Amino acid sequence: MYKSASGDEYFVIDSHMHMWDGTAENHKNIHGKQFIDCFYAYHSALSPSEKIWTRDRFDLCEVETTYNDLFVDGPVDVAICQSTYLRDFYVNGFNPIERNYQLAEAYPDRFIVNGAFDPRDGEAALDYISFLAEKYNCKGVKLYTAEWNGASRGWKLSDPAAYKCFELCEKLGIKNMHVHKGPTITPLDKDSFDVADVDHAATDFPNLNFIIEHCGLPRLDEFCWIAVQEPNVYGGLAVVMPFMHARPGYFAEVLGELLFWLGEDRLLFGSDYAIWTPDWLVEKFVSLELPEEVEKERGIKLTPEVKAKILGLNAARLYDIDVANSKKKFAA
Repeated sequence: MYKSASGDEYFVIDSHMHMWDGTAENHKNIHGKQFIDCFYAYHSALSPSEKIWTRDRFDLCEVETTYNDLFVDGPVDVAICQSTYLRDFYVNGFNPIERNYQLAEAYPDRFIVNGAFDPRDGEAALDYISFLAEKYNCKGVKLYTAEWNGASRGWKLSDPAAYKCFELCEKLGIKNMHVHKGPTITPLDKDSFDVADVDHAATDFPNLNFIIEHCGLPRLDEFCWIAVQEPNVYGGLAVVMPFMHARPGYFAEVLGELLFWLGEDRLLFGSDYAIWTPDWLVEKFVSLELPEEVEKERGIKLTPEVKAKILGLNAARLYDIDVANSKKKFAA
């Protein structure tokens, strides 16, 4: 539990973090280098100067350092690790579920690990979804619609092959679709992160939750207009959060829009670790006050109760986490 200076307590769920291997030894080609270089550029540009890591520290995440950054030096109670395979760029994948699951094996009460699938793999994708459910009991997946797969440089949530995957996910109880729809990452194509396909999939699969990571930035308006119509669309705040430091005025406008359109029950905190660490993000968010004109124009209030929902309670609801029992367990 994170406790603020005023005495408010927050159960924190980091709903978007990774344990990657971006080292040169894992690069399959130049694109592996481009990808991790782009991540480090975001890290350097949007972090406070005292939070910028050396490149060696940044490129490789391991179990104990990840645990310490989130739970010992950081305020997180539960973390949801998102798998990103990128096998066209990395010899062993960037952070596939096999690597990430080491976290859950070491600390089963602290980590939830999501898988991933690629509908372009056809029947093999369906077999893999069944494997994720049987071996790892996955409750969610991370979807990278701009990921390369041979000659293909992207896919859409509305593709017929994707619909077959969604149907199977629904049947198997994999209900949380974390979809990267945000800033592009070199060498991926910006247009493959377009949010228009969210509208189709969310309408046709009302029993699935579509957590749109990074809230569609820089396509915020389009995302909000879709999300306000689709009650099963959520905003994942990874990448949005560090703008509290780098561009606080911009962050206030973005959060104001999200609270106006989606409301306080459909926003999820995510650090995007290891691009950023959750310690300073949570601290800044808990102490944040939105400008009066932002709140007044939109009729919103960023109260401690709203912050508690965003920091953890909303994600707990999606992942069936018993917060009261978790508090007791962690206190012991």
